[in-house]
Amino acid sequence: MRGAGTEVPGESGRPAPTPSTTPTPTLLEVFRRLDAGPRGLTEGEAEERLARVGENRVPDARDPSWARLFARSARDPFTAVLLCLGLVSAAVHAWGTASVILLLVVVSCVLRASGEHRADRSTAGLRRLVATTVTVQRRADEDTAPATREIPVEELVPGDVVRLGPGDLIPADVRLLRSAGLTVHQAALTGESAPVRKSAAESDTTDSAAGTGDFQHPHLCFQGTSVAAGSATAVVTATGADTRFAAAYRRTGKPPATTFERSVQGVSWILIRFALLTPPLVLMANAALRGRGLETLPFAVAVAVGLTPEMLPVLVTTCLARGAARLARTHDVIVRRLPALHDIGAMDVLCVDKTGTLTQDRPVVDRALDAEGHDDPGVLRWAAAAAWWSLQLADLPAPDALDEALLTAVDEDTLTSYDGVTALPFDPGRRLATVVVRTPGRLGTHTLITKGAAEAVLERCALSDEERARLRALAAAQAADGLRVLAVATAERPAGVRPQERGLTFRGLVTLRDELAPTAAEALAGLAARGVTVKVLTGDHPGTAARACRDLGIPVDGVLTADRLDTLTDAELTDLAGRTTVFARCTPDHKTRITRALQTGGHTVGFLGDGVNDLPALRTADVGLAPRDAAGVTRDNADLVLAGKDLTAIGHAVAAGRHAGGNIASYLRITLSSNLGNVIAMLSAGLLLPFLPMLPAQVLVQNLCFDAAQLAFAYDRPAPSALRRPTVLDPRALLRFIVGFGALNAVADLATFGVLAFALRGPGDDEALFHSGWFTENLLTQAVVMVLLSLGVRGGLRGTRDRRPGPVTWSAAALAATGLFLPMSPLGTLLGLSPLPGVYYGLLAAVLALYAVGLTAARAHHEHRSRTAG
Repeated sequence: MRGAGTEVPGESGRPAPTPSTTPTPTLLEVFRRLDAGPRGLTEGEAEERLARVGENRVPDARDPSWARLFARSARDPFTAVLLCLGLVSAAVHAWGTASVILLLVVVSCVLRASGEHRADRSTAGLRRLVATTVTVQRRADEDTAPATREIPVEELVPGDVVRLGPGDLIPADVRLLRSAGLTVHQAALTGESAPVRKSAAESDTTDSAAGTGDFQHPHLCFQGTSVAAGSATAVVTATGADTRFAAAYRRTGKPPATTFERSVQGVSWILIRFALLTPPLVLMANAALRGRGLETLPFAVAVAVGLTPEMLPVLVTTCLARGAARLARTHDVIVRRLPALHDIGAMDVLCVDKTGTLTQDRPVVDRALDAEGHDDPGVLRWAAAAAWWSLQLADLPAPDALDEALLTAVDEDTLTSYDGVTALPFDPGRRLATVVVRTPGRLGTHTLITKGAAEAVLERCALSDEERARLRALAAAQAADGLRVLAVATAERPAGVRPQERGLTFRGLVTLRDELAPTAAEALAGLAARGVTVKVLTGDHPGTAARACRDLGIPVDGVLTADRLDTLTDAELTDLAGRTTVFARCTPDHKTRITRALQTGGHTVGFLGDGVNDLPALRTADVGLAPRDAAGVTRDNADLVLAGKDLTAIGHAVAAGRHAGGNIASYLRITLSSNLGNVIAMLSAGLLLPFLPMLPAQVLVQNLCFDAAQLAFAYDRPAPSALRRPTVLDPRALLRFIVGFGALNAVADLATFGVLAFALRGPGDDEALFHSGWFTENLLTQAVVMVLLSLGVRGGLRGTRDRRPGPVTWSAAALAATGLFLPMSPLGTLLGLSPLPGVYYGLLAAVLALYAVGLTAARAHHEHRSRTAG
């Protein structure tokens, strides 16, 4: 029975989210304020109020349009870089370049907007699965008797009288008029894992002391909660934006920038600086050393465009969209915001609640102990018999969670071996329940069975003070270990005598624990193997949460309760949060503060929540996750919507995110390092040669060939080792990588300059041959870079233990073939290229071989430093 144990960890009331210190109005005052009565509104009054106060809708229930999603996609920093370069290209009349850039921007925005629009349609479909009608009591006019009928929830207005039954969602904030055995799930608003008893009695309005939350008032129910058991009639006090549900949503504010957004901004500023610096450098150098003026501006713009990864928005969107589609198709996970897939791949800390995630929302029997603390199945049989006859004789609609656990733990013969006589059901004031059964084999004798809180039962037992203290300590030790505790006592009484709960014989204790989620242990092991640390943020008792963690194999490095957390500064909490596993007795504000502290400590944080009370932390986290049966406003604000509150699905999402993030990181490393090397070489050659080292059109065609080849990264599959740790796009690490490998690429390019000088007997003898030689060498070195750097095992790159050639290898081969055959093709002639002499290819092969050796050595050194730093 609820509360029928010693202080059950996790069931003592947690602090309410919204305190209320104003006196509770009486029912008569409520009716006067609403200008309503217990018979309900007339149809005319309801229509007038609906026009005045508006529909009863959840905040922000509408999804953004496709056009709005497209415009939001265009604000991406990478897209802004490309648009700026496109405008510069148009300004210097490089219409081909400007057109290509604009096409890439449009394709990227269309892909991203379409993917997010499909996700929004999916979540809208989930909203339609929720009940949308309510039973209301209305009158045709003042003189007509009230009648009940079903109306859409949106048409509900203050003053309406509604009827509620088991399983019904509370459609608005209401004040109970009548109730019978009513219990309500308030987890969506308060996080309480157990149903809360509600009552319409006027006397109940005073049992919440000042300073407790309105959610504790037994006569008030709120939108976003649901009926667990019983029935009620209630008057609607607030709808739509005036409900506590809407107020909880409004307090969440605007979510901060996520990991992906911060990474994108960092990389974008690197590109912007290079892109803005390159054209002036080219112009000034050519003007100072070669006397060239604005005629070199198209070349300078082409070099800047060549530095920028034009295909990046398309490749990022393609990687993320493919991962999101695969998750939806194979694991029923909806990615509502495409960049969130990268964020969950970068996630290294996941914050979860205990109930429903690590454990199921029901207890199971752990042990039955006698007075000495030894296992005794007989104690469980007594407790189960008491639960069975309480259910039968007290005419209860269904057993509560604790009684159901007792009944499940014994066989049916145990329950039917006794013949019940009478029952005193559980009373919260007495904290126990008693049944009387006929004693088997003894006519005229009845057996009284009492079970409940250890303190309450022990007070009624015939024990010495020392024995009673010892048994209290035994019960307290079990409770401190995270278990719920029921005490059981019996007594024999003559039939016909009124049973007295005095002088009982103590039989023992029954301990219960939360049943573990069936897939939790395996999923947690998988997350740990991928470098994701799980933090438990719960409103439950710290012992209960710690016990669940231990049962699931989660190392509990520390437990922090809300009262201790309130004494910490932000800096102290940041230091402590990374070393703490369990945060207990948490309110929504605590969860949000812990999430921020983890982010301040350098972690990428995911938060799994299902109630409105979880919304502030969910929006604060880098990636918010919610199950499909979460509160509607929570699900609509989540980045990923899961089929269920199951950590296994999160493991699949992490793998998909790291797959996409690894490919994006591979593309950035390879294309930026190669592009930077080419730019350095072109700037150097431009100062040494009497002509431009490559024509603007040749630069753009070469760059487009390279970018087109690198679209293969969107379809590549990183090695399993790349999925074992978070994939973070670190701008500083990226800058170090591209500078180091870009310089090596520039050395290879300049060595080719020497080869061309030897093969052509002076670089000034044939400008077309020089352009052709460098065009071929650039594409071949880029192909080598793609193959060799994609074999790396760090940072999301491909493992050296390769299988068959993948998309990147085939694409690199096509790029190399283009570099070899394009100069001798008719298209090469149009671009100003010409066939090369045979001696050049032999010398170029030697340069490429040396470059490959140097690249392999540099890659090995980089991997060693990364492992050492990690």
